[in-house]
Amino acid sequence: GEGMTPSQKTLFTSEKICMDWQQKRRPGAGLYNLGSTCYLNVILQCLTYTAPLANYLLSRQHSRVCCQQGFCMMCVMEAHIRKALYSSATAIRPRAIIRDLKFIGEFKPDIPGDAYEFLRCAVSAMQAACLGECSESDVPSDETTIIHQIFGGLLRSRVTCLSCNTVFDFYKIFLDILLKIKGASSLSTALEDFVAPKEMNGRKCFKCSKCKKRVAVSKMVTVHHEPRILTVCLGRADDQTSRKLSQVVEYPEYLDLRPYMSDPAGEPVLYSLYAVVVHSGHTCLGGHFFCYTKASNEQWYKMNDVSVESCGIQTVLGQQAYLLFYAR
Repeated sequence: GEGMTPSQKTLFTSEKICMDWQQKRRPGAGLYNLGSTCYLNVILQCLTYTAPLANYLLSRQHSRVCCQQGFCMMCVMEAHIRKALYSSATAIRPRAIIRDLKFIGEFKPDIPGDAYEFLRCAVSAMQAACLGECSESDVPSDETTIIHQIFGGLLRSRVTCLSCNTVFDFYKIFLDILLKIKGASSLSTALEDFVAPKEMNGRKCFKCSKCKKRVAVSKMVTVHHEPRILTVCLGRADDQTSRKLSQVVEYPEYLDLRPYMSDPAGEPVLYSLYAVVVHSGHTCLGGHFFCYTKASNEQWYKMNDVSVESCGIQTVLGQQAYLLFYAR
C-alpha cells in the first residue's frame, strides 16, 4: 500500500504459499479437554485445517532450520498438526500446548478462556517464532513472515477534515477483523457497518495540518489489501452490559470482499468458508466452545473436543458463530 516502507528483508516469499491441500485425507483426531481447554481445542483445530499453514508446517521447512532456544510456537504447532492429522487414535491430548501455555498468553488449563483471545495470542506467538529465525530483524520484515503472508492484510483509514475537506490516509496491518454485531442480522450488514463513514463530531481529537487546529472529522475504514486467510470475529460481548449477544448472524459459504475494499469497483475478491467456531452458553464468561472444519477431503466435520462427526454445509451455516475463517 501507499505510505508503507518497502521491506528490507524478506523472510518468506509469497510464491511458496500453497492454498490447496498437498494431500487429501480423512479428518484428523479429536482433542481431549484437559480441564477447561475447549477454547484452545477449537483454535488448534481451525489452525490445523488452515491449508497454507498446515502445508508449510508439514513440509518441515521451519523445523529443519529452526535454532530457537527453548519455546518455539512454530515447532509446537508443526508437531501438533502432524500428530492431529497422522495419528491413528480417534482423539489426542494437546499436552505440549498445555505445557507451554504460559509462553503463549495469560492462560491456565483449569480456567475457562476465550477462543478469540487464544487465536490472537497463538498467531502472535507464531509470528514471534518466525521473526526469531533471523538474527537482526528489522521492523519492515515483520510483514514478510509466513504468518503475515497467510493471515495479514492492510486496512486503510481515510480521515476527512469536516472544516476544509482535506483527506488524510493512514494504513494499518491486520491479522483478523473484529466486527460489532449489535443490530446486525448478517455478516454483510456487519461488514457494511464496519466500512461506513463515521463522523467523530463530539471529540475534536484530530489535528488537521491544513487548518492548524484540532477539528471534527469523518473516518472511513476499508480493506486496502486482502489477506489470503480472512479471520472474522463476530463480537458477541455487548459493550454496555457485557452480556452475550445471542442473535443469529447469517454468514455465507462464499464471500466477496470487494464491496468492503478501498476500490469497491474492481474484480470480485472471493473467499470460501473453511472453519467456524461456535460458543454455546448464555454468558461470555461460561459456556462451551466447539467448531466446524472442512477437512482436506472437502467434507465438513463438527469437532467437539474428542468427538469428530461428519455434517453437511447447511448445519455449518445455521450456527451462532463466534469466529469465521475464510480462504481465498
